[in-house]
Amino acid sequence: MTQRNSQRGSGNLKAIVWTLILAALVYVGIKVMPILVIEYEFQDSIQNIARFASVNRQDNPKIQKAVVTEAEKDDLPVRPEDVKVEGTNGNVRISVDYAVTVDLSVYQWTLNFHPTASNNALF
Repeated sequence: MTQRNSQRGSGNLKAIVWTLILAALVYVGIKVMPILVIEYEFQDSIQNIARFASVNRQDNPKIQKAVVTEAEKDDLPVRPEDVKVEGTNGNVRISVDYAVTVDLSVYQWTLNFHPTASNNALF
């Protein structure tokens, strides 16, 4: 008496589906991670600008120009009107609002960023 192999192949289908999901996650990660790293570096640079702004006695337009120049180095879509600088009594607060659109081939994902930095005087 011979027995037939009763496997249907559903295990293979699961493996293919999970492989496709994993490949999609890797693809999204490759597209998004560089943008997140650039945003982190930009956040660090505006923190440095805020830290040294009062030491260098820079006024608000100069600080705003420095932030826009730093954004241009990283190819970020930051315009002067996206940068808000508040400076009073040696305290400087910088806030920037901008968005980056990531092309995922089947979907356009817009990432909104709102980095802020401030230096609070000790006196």
